[in-house]
Amino acid sequence: MHSRWAMLAVAGILIPEWLESLGFIENFSWYDAGAREYFADPTTLFVVQLALMGWAEGRRWADIINPGCVDIEPTLPHKTKPKQDVGYPGGLWFDPFMWGRGSPEPVMVLRTKEIKNGRLAMLAFVGFCFQAVLHFIGRGPIENLMAHIADPGHCNIFSAFTTHQV
Repeated sequence: MHSRWAMLAVAGILIPEWLESLGFIENFSWYDAGAREYFADPTTLFVVQLALMGWAEGRRWADIINPGCVDIEPTLPHKTKPKQDVGYPGGLWFDPFMWGRGSPEPVMVLRTKEIKNGRLAMLAFVGFCFQAVLHFIGRGPIENLMAHIADPGHCNIFSAFTTHQV
């Protein structure tokens, strides 16, 4: 679950910064995103997020208590429903591309890839936080990556502790 949140966070940081570099967004800073004005006030956004996450987690919890009770797959003749893992409700809402179906080996390969990508996203998010707090304030992760590629000898983690570039 934390891996999925980290993957969403990294995408939420990199995509707007990329859109800013293309000129679609002006003055974007992921670090200061909470202070911006959005289409709704923060309380409304919090309540909507709480309701949606409560619905999703409620379905997962219901599947843990009574496996298969949240199965909303249509019943088709001559088609058996796949056996699902407890706590992974699947179905139209949780597995729309049907990647969690089929024989167990490919499903386990996909889950392993998801865990590895999630760990990488958690590490990337920690790196983004260090960039924002320690040294590279005012520059986003993509800009920092481009600066590192241009001059890896001087623009790296060690330069954060020796000089203050802003």
